[in-house]
Amino acid sequence: MFVAAAVVVAAFAAFTTWRVCCGRPTPHGPSIVLILTDDQRWDSIAKMPNVERLLVHHGVNFTNGFVVNSLCCPSRASILTGRYSHSTGIYTEKAPYGGEPMFDASSTVATWLQDAGYHTALFGKYMNEYRGTDVPPGWDDWLAFQQSDHGYYANYSANDNGTIRRFGATAADYSTDVLRRRAVSFIHREQGPLFLYFAPYAPHAPATPAPRDRHAFTRLPPFHPPSFDERNMSDKPRWMHSLPKIPRSTIDAFRRHQYQSLLDVDRSVAAIVRALRATGRLHHTLIAFVTDNGISWGEHRWMRKEVPYEESIRTPYVVRYDPMTRHPRIDRHLVLNIDLAPTFASMAGVAAPGAEGRSLAPLLAGRRTRWRHDFLIEHVRGTTRPDPPTFCAVRTERYLYALYSTGERELYDLRRDPYELRNAAGRPESATIEARLRRRLGELCKPPPPTFGAP
Repeated sequence: MFVAAAVVVAAFAAFTTWRVCCGRPTPHGPSIVLILTDDQRWDSIAKMPNVERLLVHHGVNFTNGFVVNSLCCPSRASILTGRYSHSTGIYTEKAPYGGEPMFDASSTVATWLQDAGYHTALFGKYMNEYRGTDVPPGWDDWLAFQQSDHGYYANYSANDNGTIRRFGATAADYSTDVLRRRAVSFIHREQGPLFLYFAPYAPHAPATPAPRDRHAFTRLPPFHPPSFDERNMSDKPRWMHSLPKIPRSTIDAFRRHQYQSLLDVDRSVAAIVRALRATGRLHHTLIAFVTDNGISWGEHRWMRKEVPYEESIRTPYVVRYDPMTRHPRIDRHLVLNIDLAPTFASMAGVAAPGAEGRSLAPLLAGRRTRWRHDFLIEHVRGTTRPDPPTFCAVRTERYLYALYSTGERELYDLRRDPYELRNAAGRPESATIEARLRRRLGELCKPPPPTFGAP
């Protein structure tokens, strides 16, 4: 009997040694790679051949991917936690309603996965107003941009695992290349499942391309949809009435530079996939390609984000996970940035405490499942002018309805008016649908954003 007991004890000890190495458990889920760009339009991945070839053609292209707050810092807080701005408390890029110092990083997808034994790394942009040598909880490897008002392509600083490094303006310092080298090294160095958060600054303004790409897209056709430099702005909120028309040359140049700066991101996608393949991980890795928000190219005389219009809230959203996505397809469900963290957690077999999004696993597997038909968009007016007044909006599969702190309203039937040129709010023929959307917004917009009031 004692011999049998000794065998059981030895077997348990062997199992424990296998299950726990170096103080962390051994994860059972796949590796996870999040590629997060900055201010990228949903319709720009057509200019990224590696994304198309390696991700779209091997995954699910969610053509109705959206963010719930179309601004960098709050969107990134939602991506890390799976929570809306009213739950993270991050609405803007600076205090009192946003910025990295206001963010509670104690429970994020990084901490959940690290606690499960994943080796975790963030390379690139973390959040606005991030400074100093502290590394947030949950990250084993860390190279994150320090807050800068001049961009992060050249002449920038970054926290490298607690040490501030300064980069110059040489070709070797170009930030997307620096981040790519770190990502590839991390994949080759670590054993077992990993979580890689790869967050280049591109194609955010000034959208500086890598030196080798400065002459790309010189023959790009003009981009002037019906909403470009919208002629009649009288049905838009009052803050937009005085927006000046935007020179076509300005938009064409910015658009070209965004495409140029994305070419190096596209090469980085290929390098990451090669590293995953070389280490035997590719077919057991979930790769998600998204952005933190879209950007306007002169639609409605606007060149930023923050507004509830399609150009700002709609994003590229591609997921490759070979065990589930061997047959590439398009999926038209409404998927959100708050769905990423619970998806990663469910794949890793861990909880996602506080997450308000949903795991995409059923959609990736192609299973029929009950899904959302609408979602909430939140915004708090920031300090930069012009900026939209604080608003809550509901986006359904057909309509956008926005209510501003000023009392102004916008309603667009996206099936009949895809360019959002005709505000139907207040029109007699729209009374029934507006009343229904107003009730739904009252259900979703709880609590309302600061400075808003009750919807």
